[in-house]
Formats: sequence, C-alpha cells, structure tokens
Amino acid sequence: MIACRLLGHRFRFTSDGRAMLWRCQRGCGAGGVKQFSAPADAARYARAFDREDREDLGRRAPLVGLFPLRLLRAFRQARRKAG
Repeated sequence: MIACRLLGHRFRFTSDGRAMLWRCQRGCGAGGVKQFSAPADAARYARAFDREDREDLGRRAPLVGLFPLRLLRAFRQARRKAG
C-alpha cells in the first residue's frame, strides 16, 4: 500500500490470551504476534502500545523541526488564559 510506504505503518495492538497481536490499520497486511508468559502482561503491553499521541504533539515536538507546532500550542494556551 502506497500510504504505508510514504507515511509508515499505523499499527493497532490487541491481546488475545497470552498473545499480543498487531496489524496495520491501513489494511496493507503488515502485522505480527508476540507471546507473553501471562495474559495480563499481553494486555498491559497492548494497551501501552495502542496509543496515538496526537494531543501531545506540540508539547513534545523537536525544537527545530516542529517549531511551528510549539508556537501554535503557545498561542492557544495564551488565548485560553486571556479569554
């Protein structure tokens, strides 16, 4: 799939018993399985990996590369405090 080649895979993680499974959300067929010693471990790792950090993007952005996002976040915070 061209989107995965250009943007990278968008993996979604789930657990089934002792197995943690991941598949590309875009439907390209990429994925895998990892076995854990306990079902609770598989569920814990699946929850930890199955996150999208979009709301933290401006806060944790690299200084130079995503500087415009830092400015936008600072502007929004200043506007919330003023209004």
